[in-house]
Amino acid sequence: MKLDILILVIAGNTEKTEVLEGSDNTKNVILQFMSNAKIGWDNCVDSTAPSVIIAQFKKQLLESKNRGTRVRIVTEITNDNLSYCKELMGLIDELRHLDGIKCNFSVSKTEYVATAILQKAQVVTQVIYSNAKGIVEQHRYLFGTLWNKSIPGEQKIREIEKGVKPDVIEIITNSSRAHSLYLNIIKDSKEEILLIFPTSNAFIRQEKVEVIQSLIEAAEKHNVKVRILMPAHNVTEHSVQQLKMRKNQYRNGNIDIRYIEESSGTKATILVVDRKMSLVMELKDDSKTTFFEAIGLSTYSNSRPGVLSYVSIFESLWRQAELYEQVKEANMQLELANERLKVHDKMQKEFINVAAHELRTPIQPILSTVGIIRSRKGNIKGQELANSLDMIARSAERLKRLSSDILDITKIESHSLNLNKEQFNVIDVISNTVREFKNQITKDNLNINLIFANNEDVIMVKADRQRIAQVVSNLLTNAVKFTKKDGGVVSIEVQKKAGGEEDGSQDVVVITVRDTGQGIHPEIFPKLFTKFATKSFQGTGLGLFISINIVEAHGGKIWAENNVNADGINKGSVFYFTLPIINSNHNHDQV
Repeated sequence: MKLDILILVIAGNTEKTEVLEGSDNTKNVILQFMSNAKIGWDNCVDSTAPSVIIAQFKKQLLESKNRGTRVRIVTEITNDNLSYCKELMGLIDELRHLDGIKCNFSVSKTEYVATAILQKAQVVTQVIYSNAKGIVEQHRYLFGTLWNKSIPGEQKIREIEKGVKPDVIEIITNSSRAHSLYLNIIKDSKEEILLIFPTSNAFIRQEKVEVIQSLIEAAEKHNVKVRILMPAHNVTEHSVQQLKMRKNQYRNGNIDIRYIEESSGTKATILVVDRKMSLVMELKDDSKTTFFEAIGLSTYSNSRPGVLSYVSIFESLWRQAELYEQVKEANMQLELANERLKVHDKMQKEFINVAAHELRTPIQPILSTVGIIRSRKGNIKGQELANSLDMIARSAERLKRLSSDILDITKIESHSLNLNKEQFNVIDVISNTVREFKNQITKDNLNINLIFANNEDVIMVKADRQRIAQVVSNLLTNAVKFTKKDGGVVSIEVQKKAGGEEDGSQDVVVITVRDTGQGIHPEIFPKLFTKFATKSFQGTGLGLFISINIVEAHGGKIWAENNVNADGINKGSVFYFTLPIINSNHNHDQV
C-alpha cells in the first residue's frame, strides 16, 4: 500500500515525494502531518478550503490549539466562506486574506502536503506529500511571501460585513484598457469630476477619443460638477469657449475651467471621480497625435489616502488659478479705471475750457455795457439804454442757464434729481416753448422758420412739467444753433404711438425736432448723449446729457439721426423722444 511505503519513508528519515489517492489515505497523511508538526504549521489555501477544514479537521485543530501548536492560514475570504472563516479564527492563531489565491498547501518545518482538488466541505481525495528539504524550504519561502502580501482576516471580514470595497491599486500598461477604464469611470460618476490636463495637446487628443463628450454628458444629463485645469493655448480656446457657453446655456451645465501653467517636469493626466477613484495616465510622448500612442503607464486606485492626495493637489492648483484670474481681473479693472480716469481728466479739462469760454461770452458784454453806461455818466437814454439793458439781460440769462445745467449734472450724478410729477397736456408745454423760441428768433433777427406741426389738441401725460419743457427747450436750442441763419427750417412734431400687445409695450407720445442744419458730426455721434459732447465752442455739450436722463427717468426714450438726401449729403438732424401717455405703468420719481 502507498500509505505503508510513506510511513517507512518517514521512519527511515529518507527524503521522499509521493502522490497519494483515496480518501482514507489522504486523511491519514494529513493527520500524520498535523501530528508531526509539534511547533506548528502554515497553510496557504483557496476560498473553498475553509469549508473542507471545518468539515474534516475541526477536532484536530482544536486539539492542536490546546497543545499550544501555532497554526496560520492565508486564504481568500469571501461572502460564500465568511461563516467558515469566522469559525476558523477561533481554532487557529491567525487568519489572513489575499485576493485571488489559488494554491492549496500546508508546510511545517520538515514536511509539505498539498492538493489540487478541493470541493466545498468534501473529503480530500488526492494529496502530494514531501519531506524533501528543498521542496519544504521552497514552500516555506512562498508562504512567507504570500503572508506578507495579505491583510488581517478581521479587517477583510469587517469590510465584507459593512459593504466596504477593498482598496485597489492597479498598474495598467495597455493604453486601450486605460481608455476603456477612463470612459467607464466618467460614466459612473455621481457628483464630481476633477481633471488635470498637463498640456493643450492632451486636451485635443482626449477630445478625439470622446472623453470631452463624456464629460459634457455627465454634467448635463446627470448634473455632475466637472472642474478642469489645463494650460491656455489658442488651439484649444475655441473648444474651451464652447464648453463655457454650454455652462451658461444649460441649467445643468456644470463645467468650469481654469488655466494653469504648462509644467516642464513630470507630466500626467489626472482624473479624480467623486473623491473615491483616481486614474493617473503618464504622458509618454506629447508629440503624438493619438491618445493610445501618447500615454505610458496608467495607475488606477480607490485607496482613500491616495485619492485624497490628488484631490488636495487639484484644489491647491484650482485656488492658485482662481487667485491668478482674480489678480488678472483686478489688473484689467485697474487699467480700465486708469483709462476712464484719463478720459474723465480729458473731459474735465475740455469742460473747463468750454465753461471758461461760455462764461466769458456773457460776462464780457455785461462788463462792456456797464462800462459804457458808467462812462456816459447817465447821459445814455432811450433806445440805446434799452438795447444796453437787453444785452445785460441776455447775458445774465445765459449765465443762469449755464449754472442751472451744471447744477443739474451734479444732481443727476448724485441720483438726487427729483421729479415733481403731475398730469398735464404736453401739447400746451410744447406750444408755450415754441412761442418763446419764435419771439427770441424774431428779437435776434434770425432768418429761421420755426414750425409746430401738430394734429392733436390734447395728449395727457404724468410728468414733471418744468423738466419736459427743459428737454424741448434743449432740443430746440440745438436745432436753432446748428441751423443756417439764411432761411433754415426747424420743425417740431407730436404724434401718438400705440403700444404692442405682443411685447406688452404701452402707448406713448413721440416728440420730433427736425432741422435743416449741418447735421451731427460722425465723431460726436457715438457719444452724443454723454457729457461735454461738443465739437465747437458753441456750447458745453451738457444739454443732451441732461435731456436723456430726464426722459429715461420718465420711462421714455431719446435718440437721434441725420437727414441724408439721395446724394448722401446731410440735410440736418432729427431728434426724437417719447413719454408714456397717461395711465402708463411707468412711475419713476428720481434719477
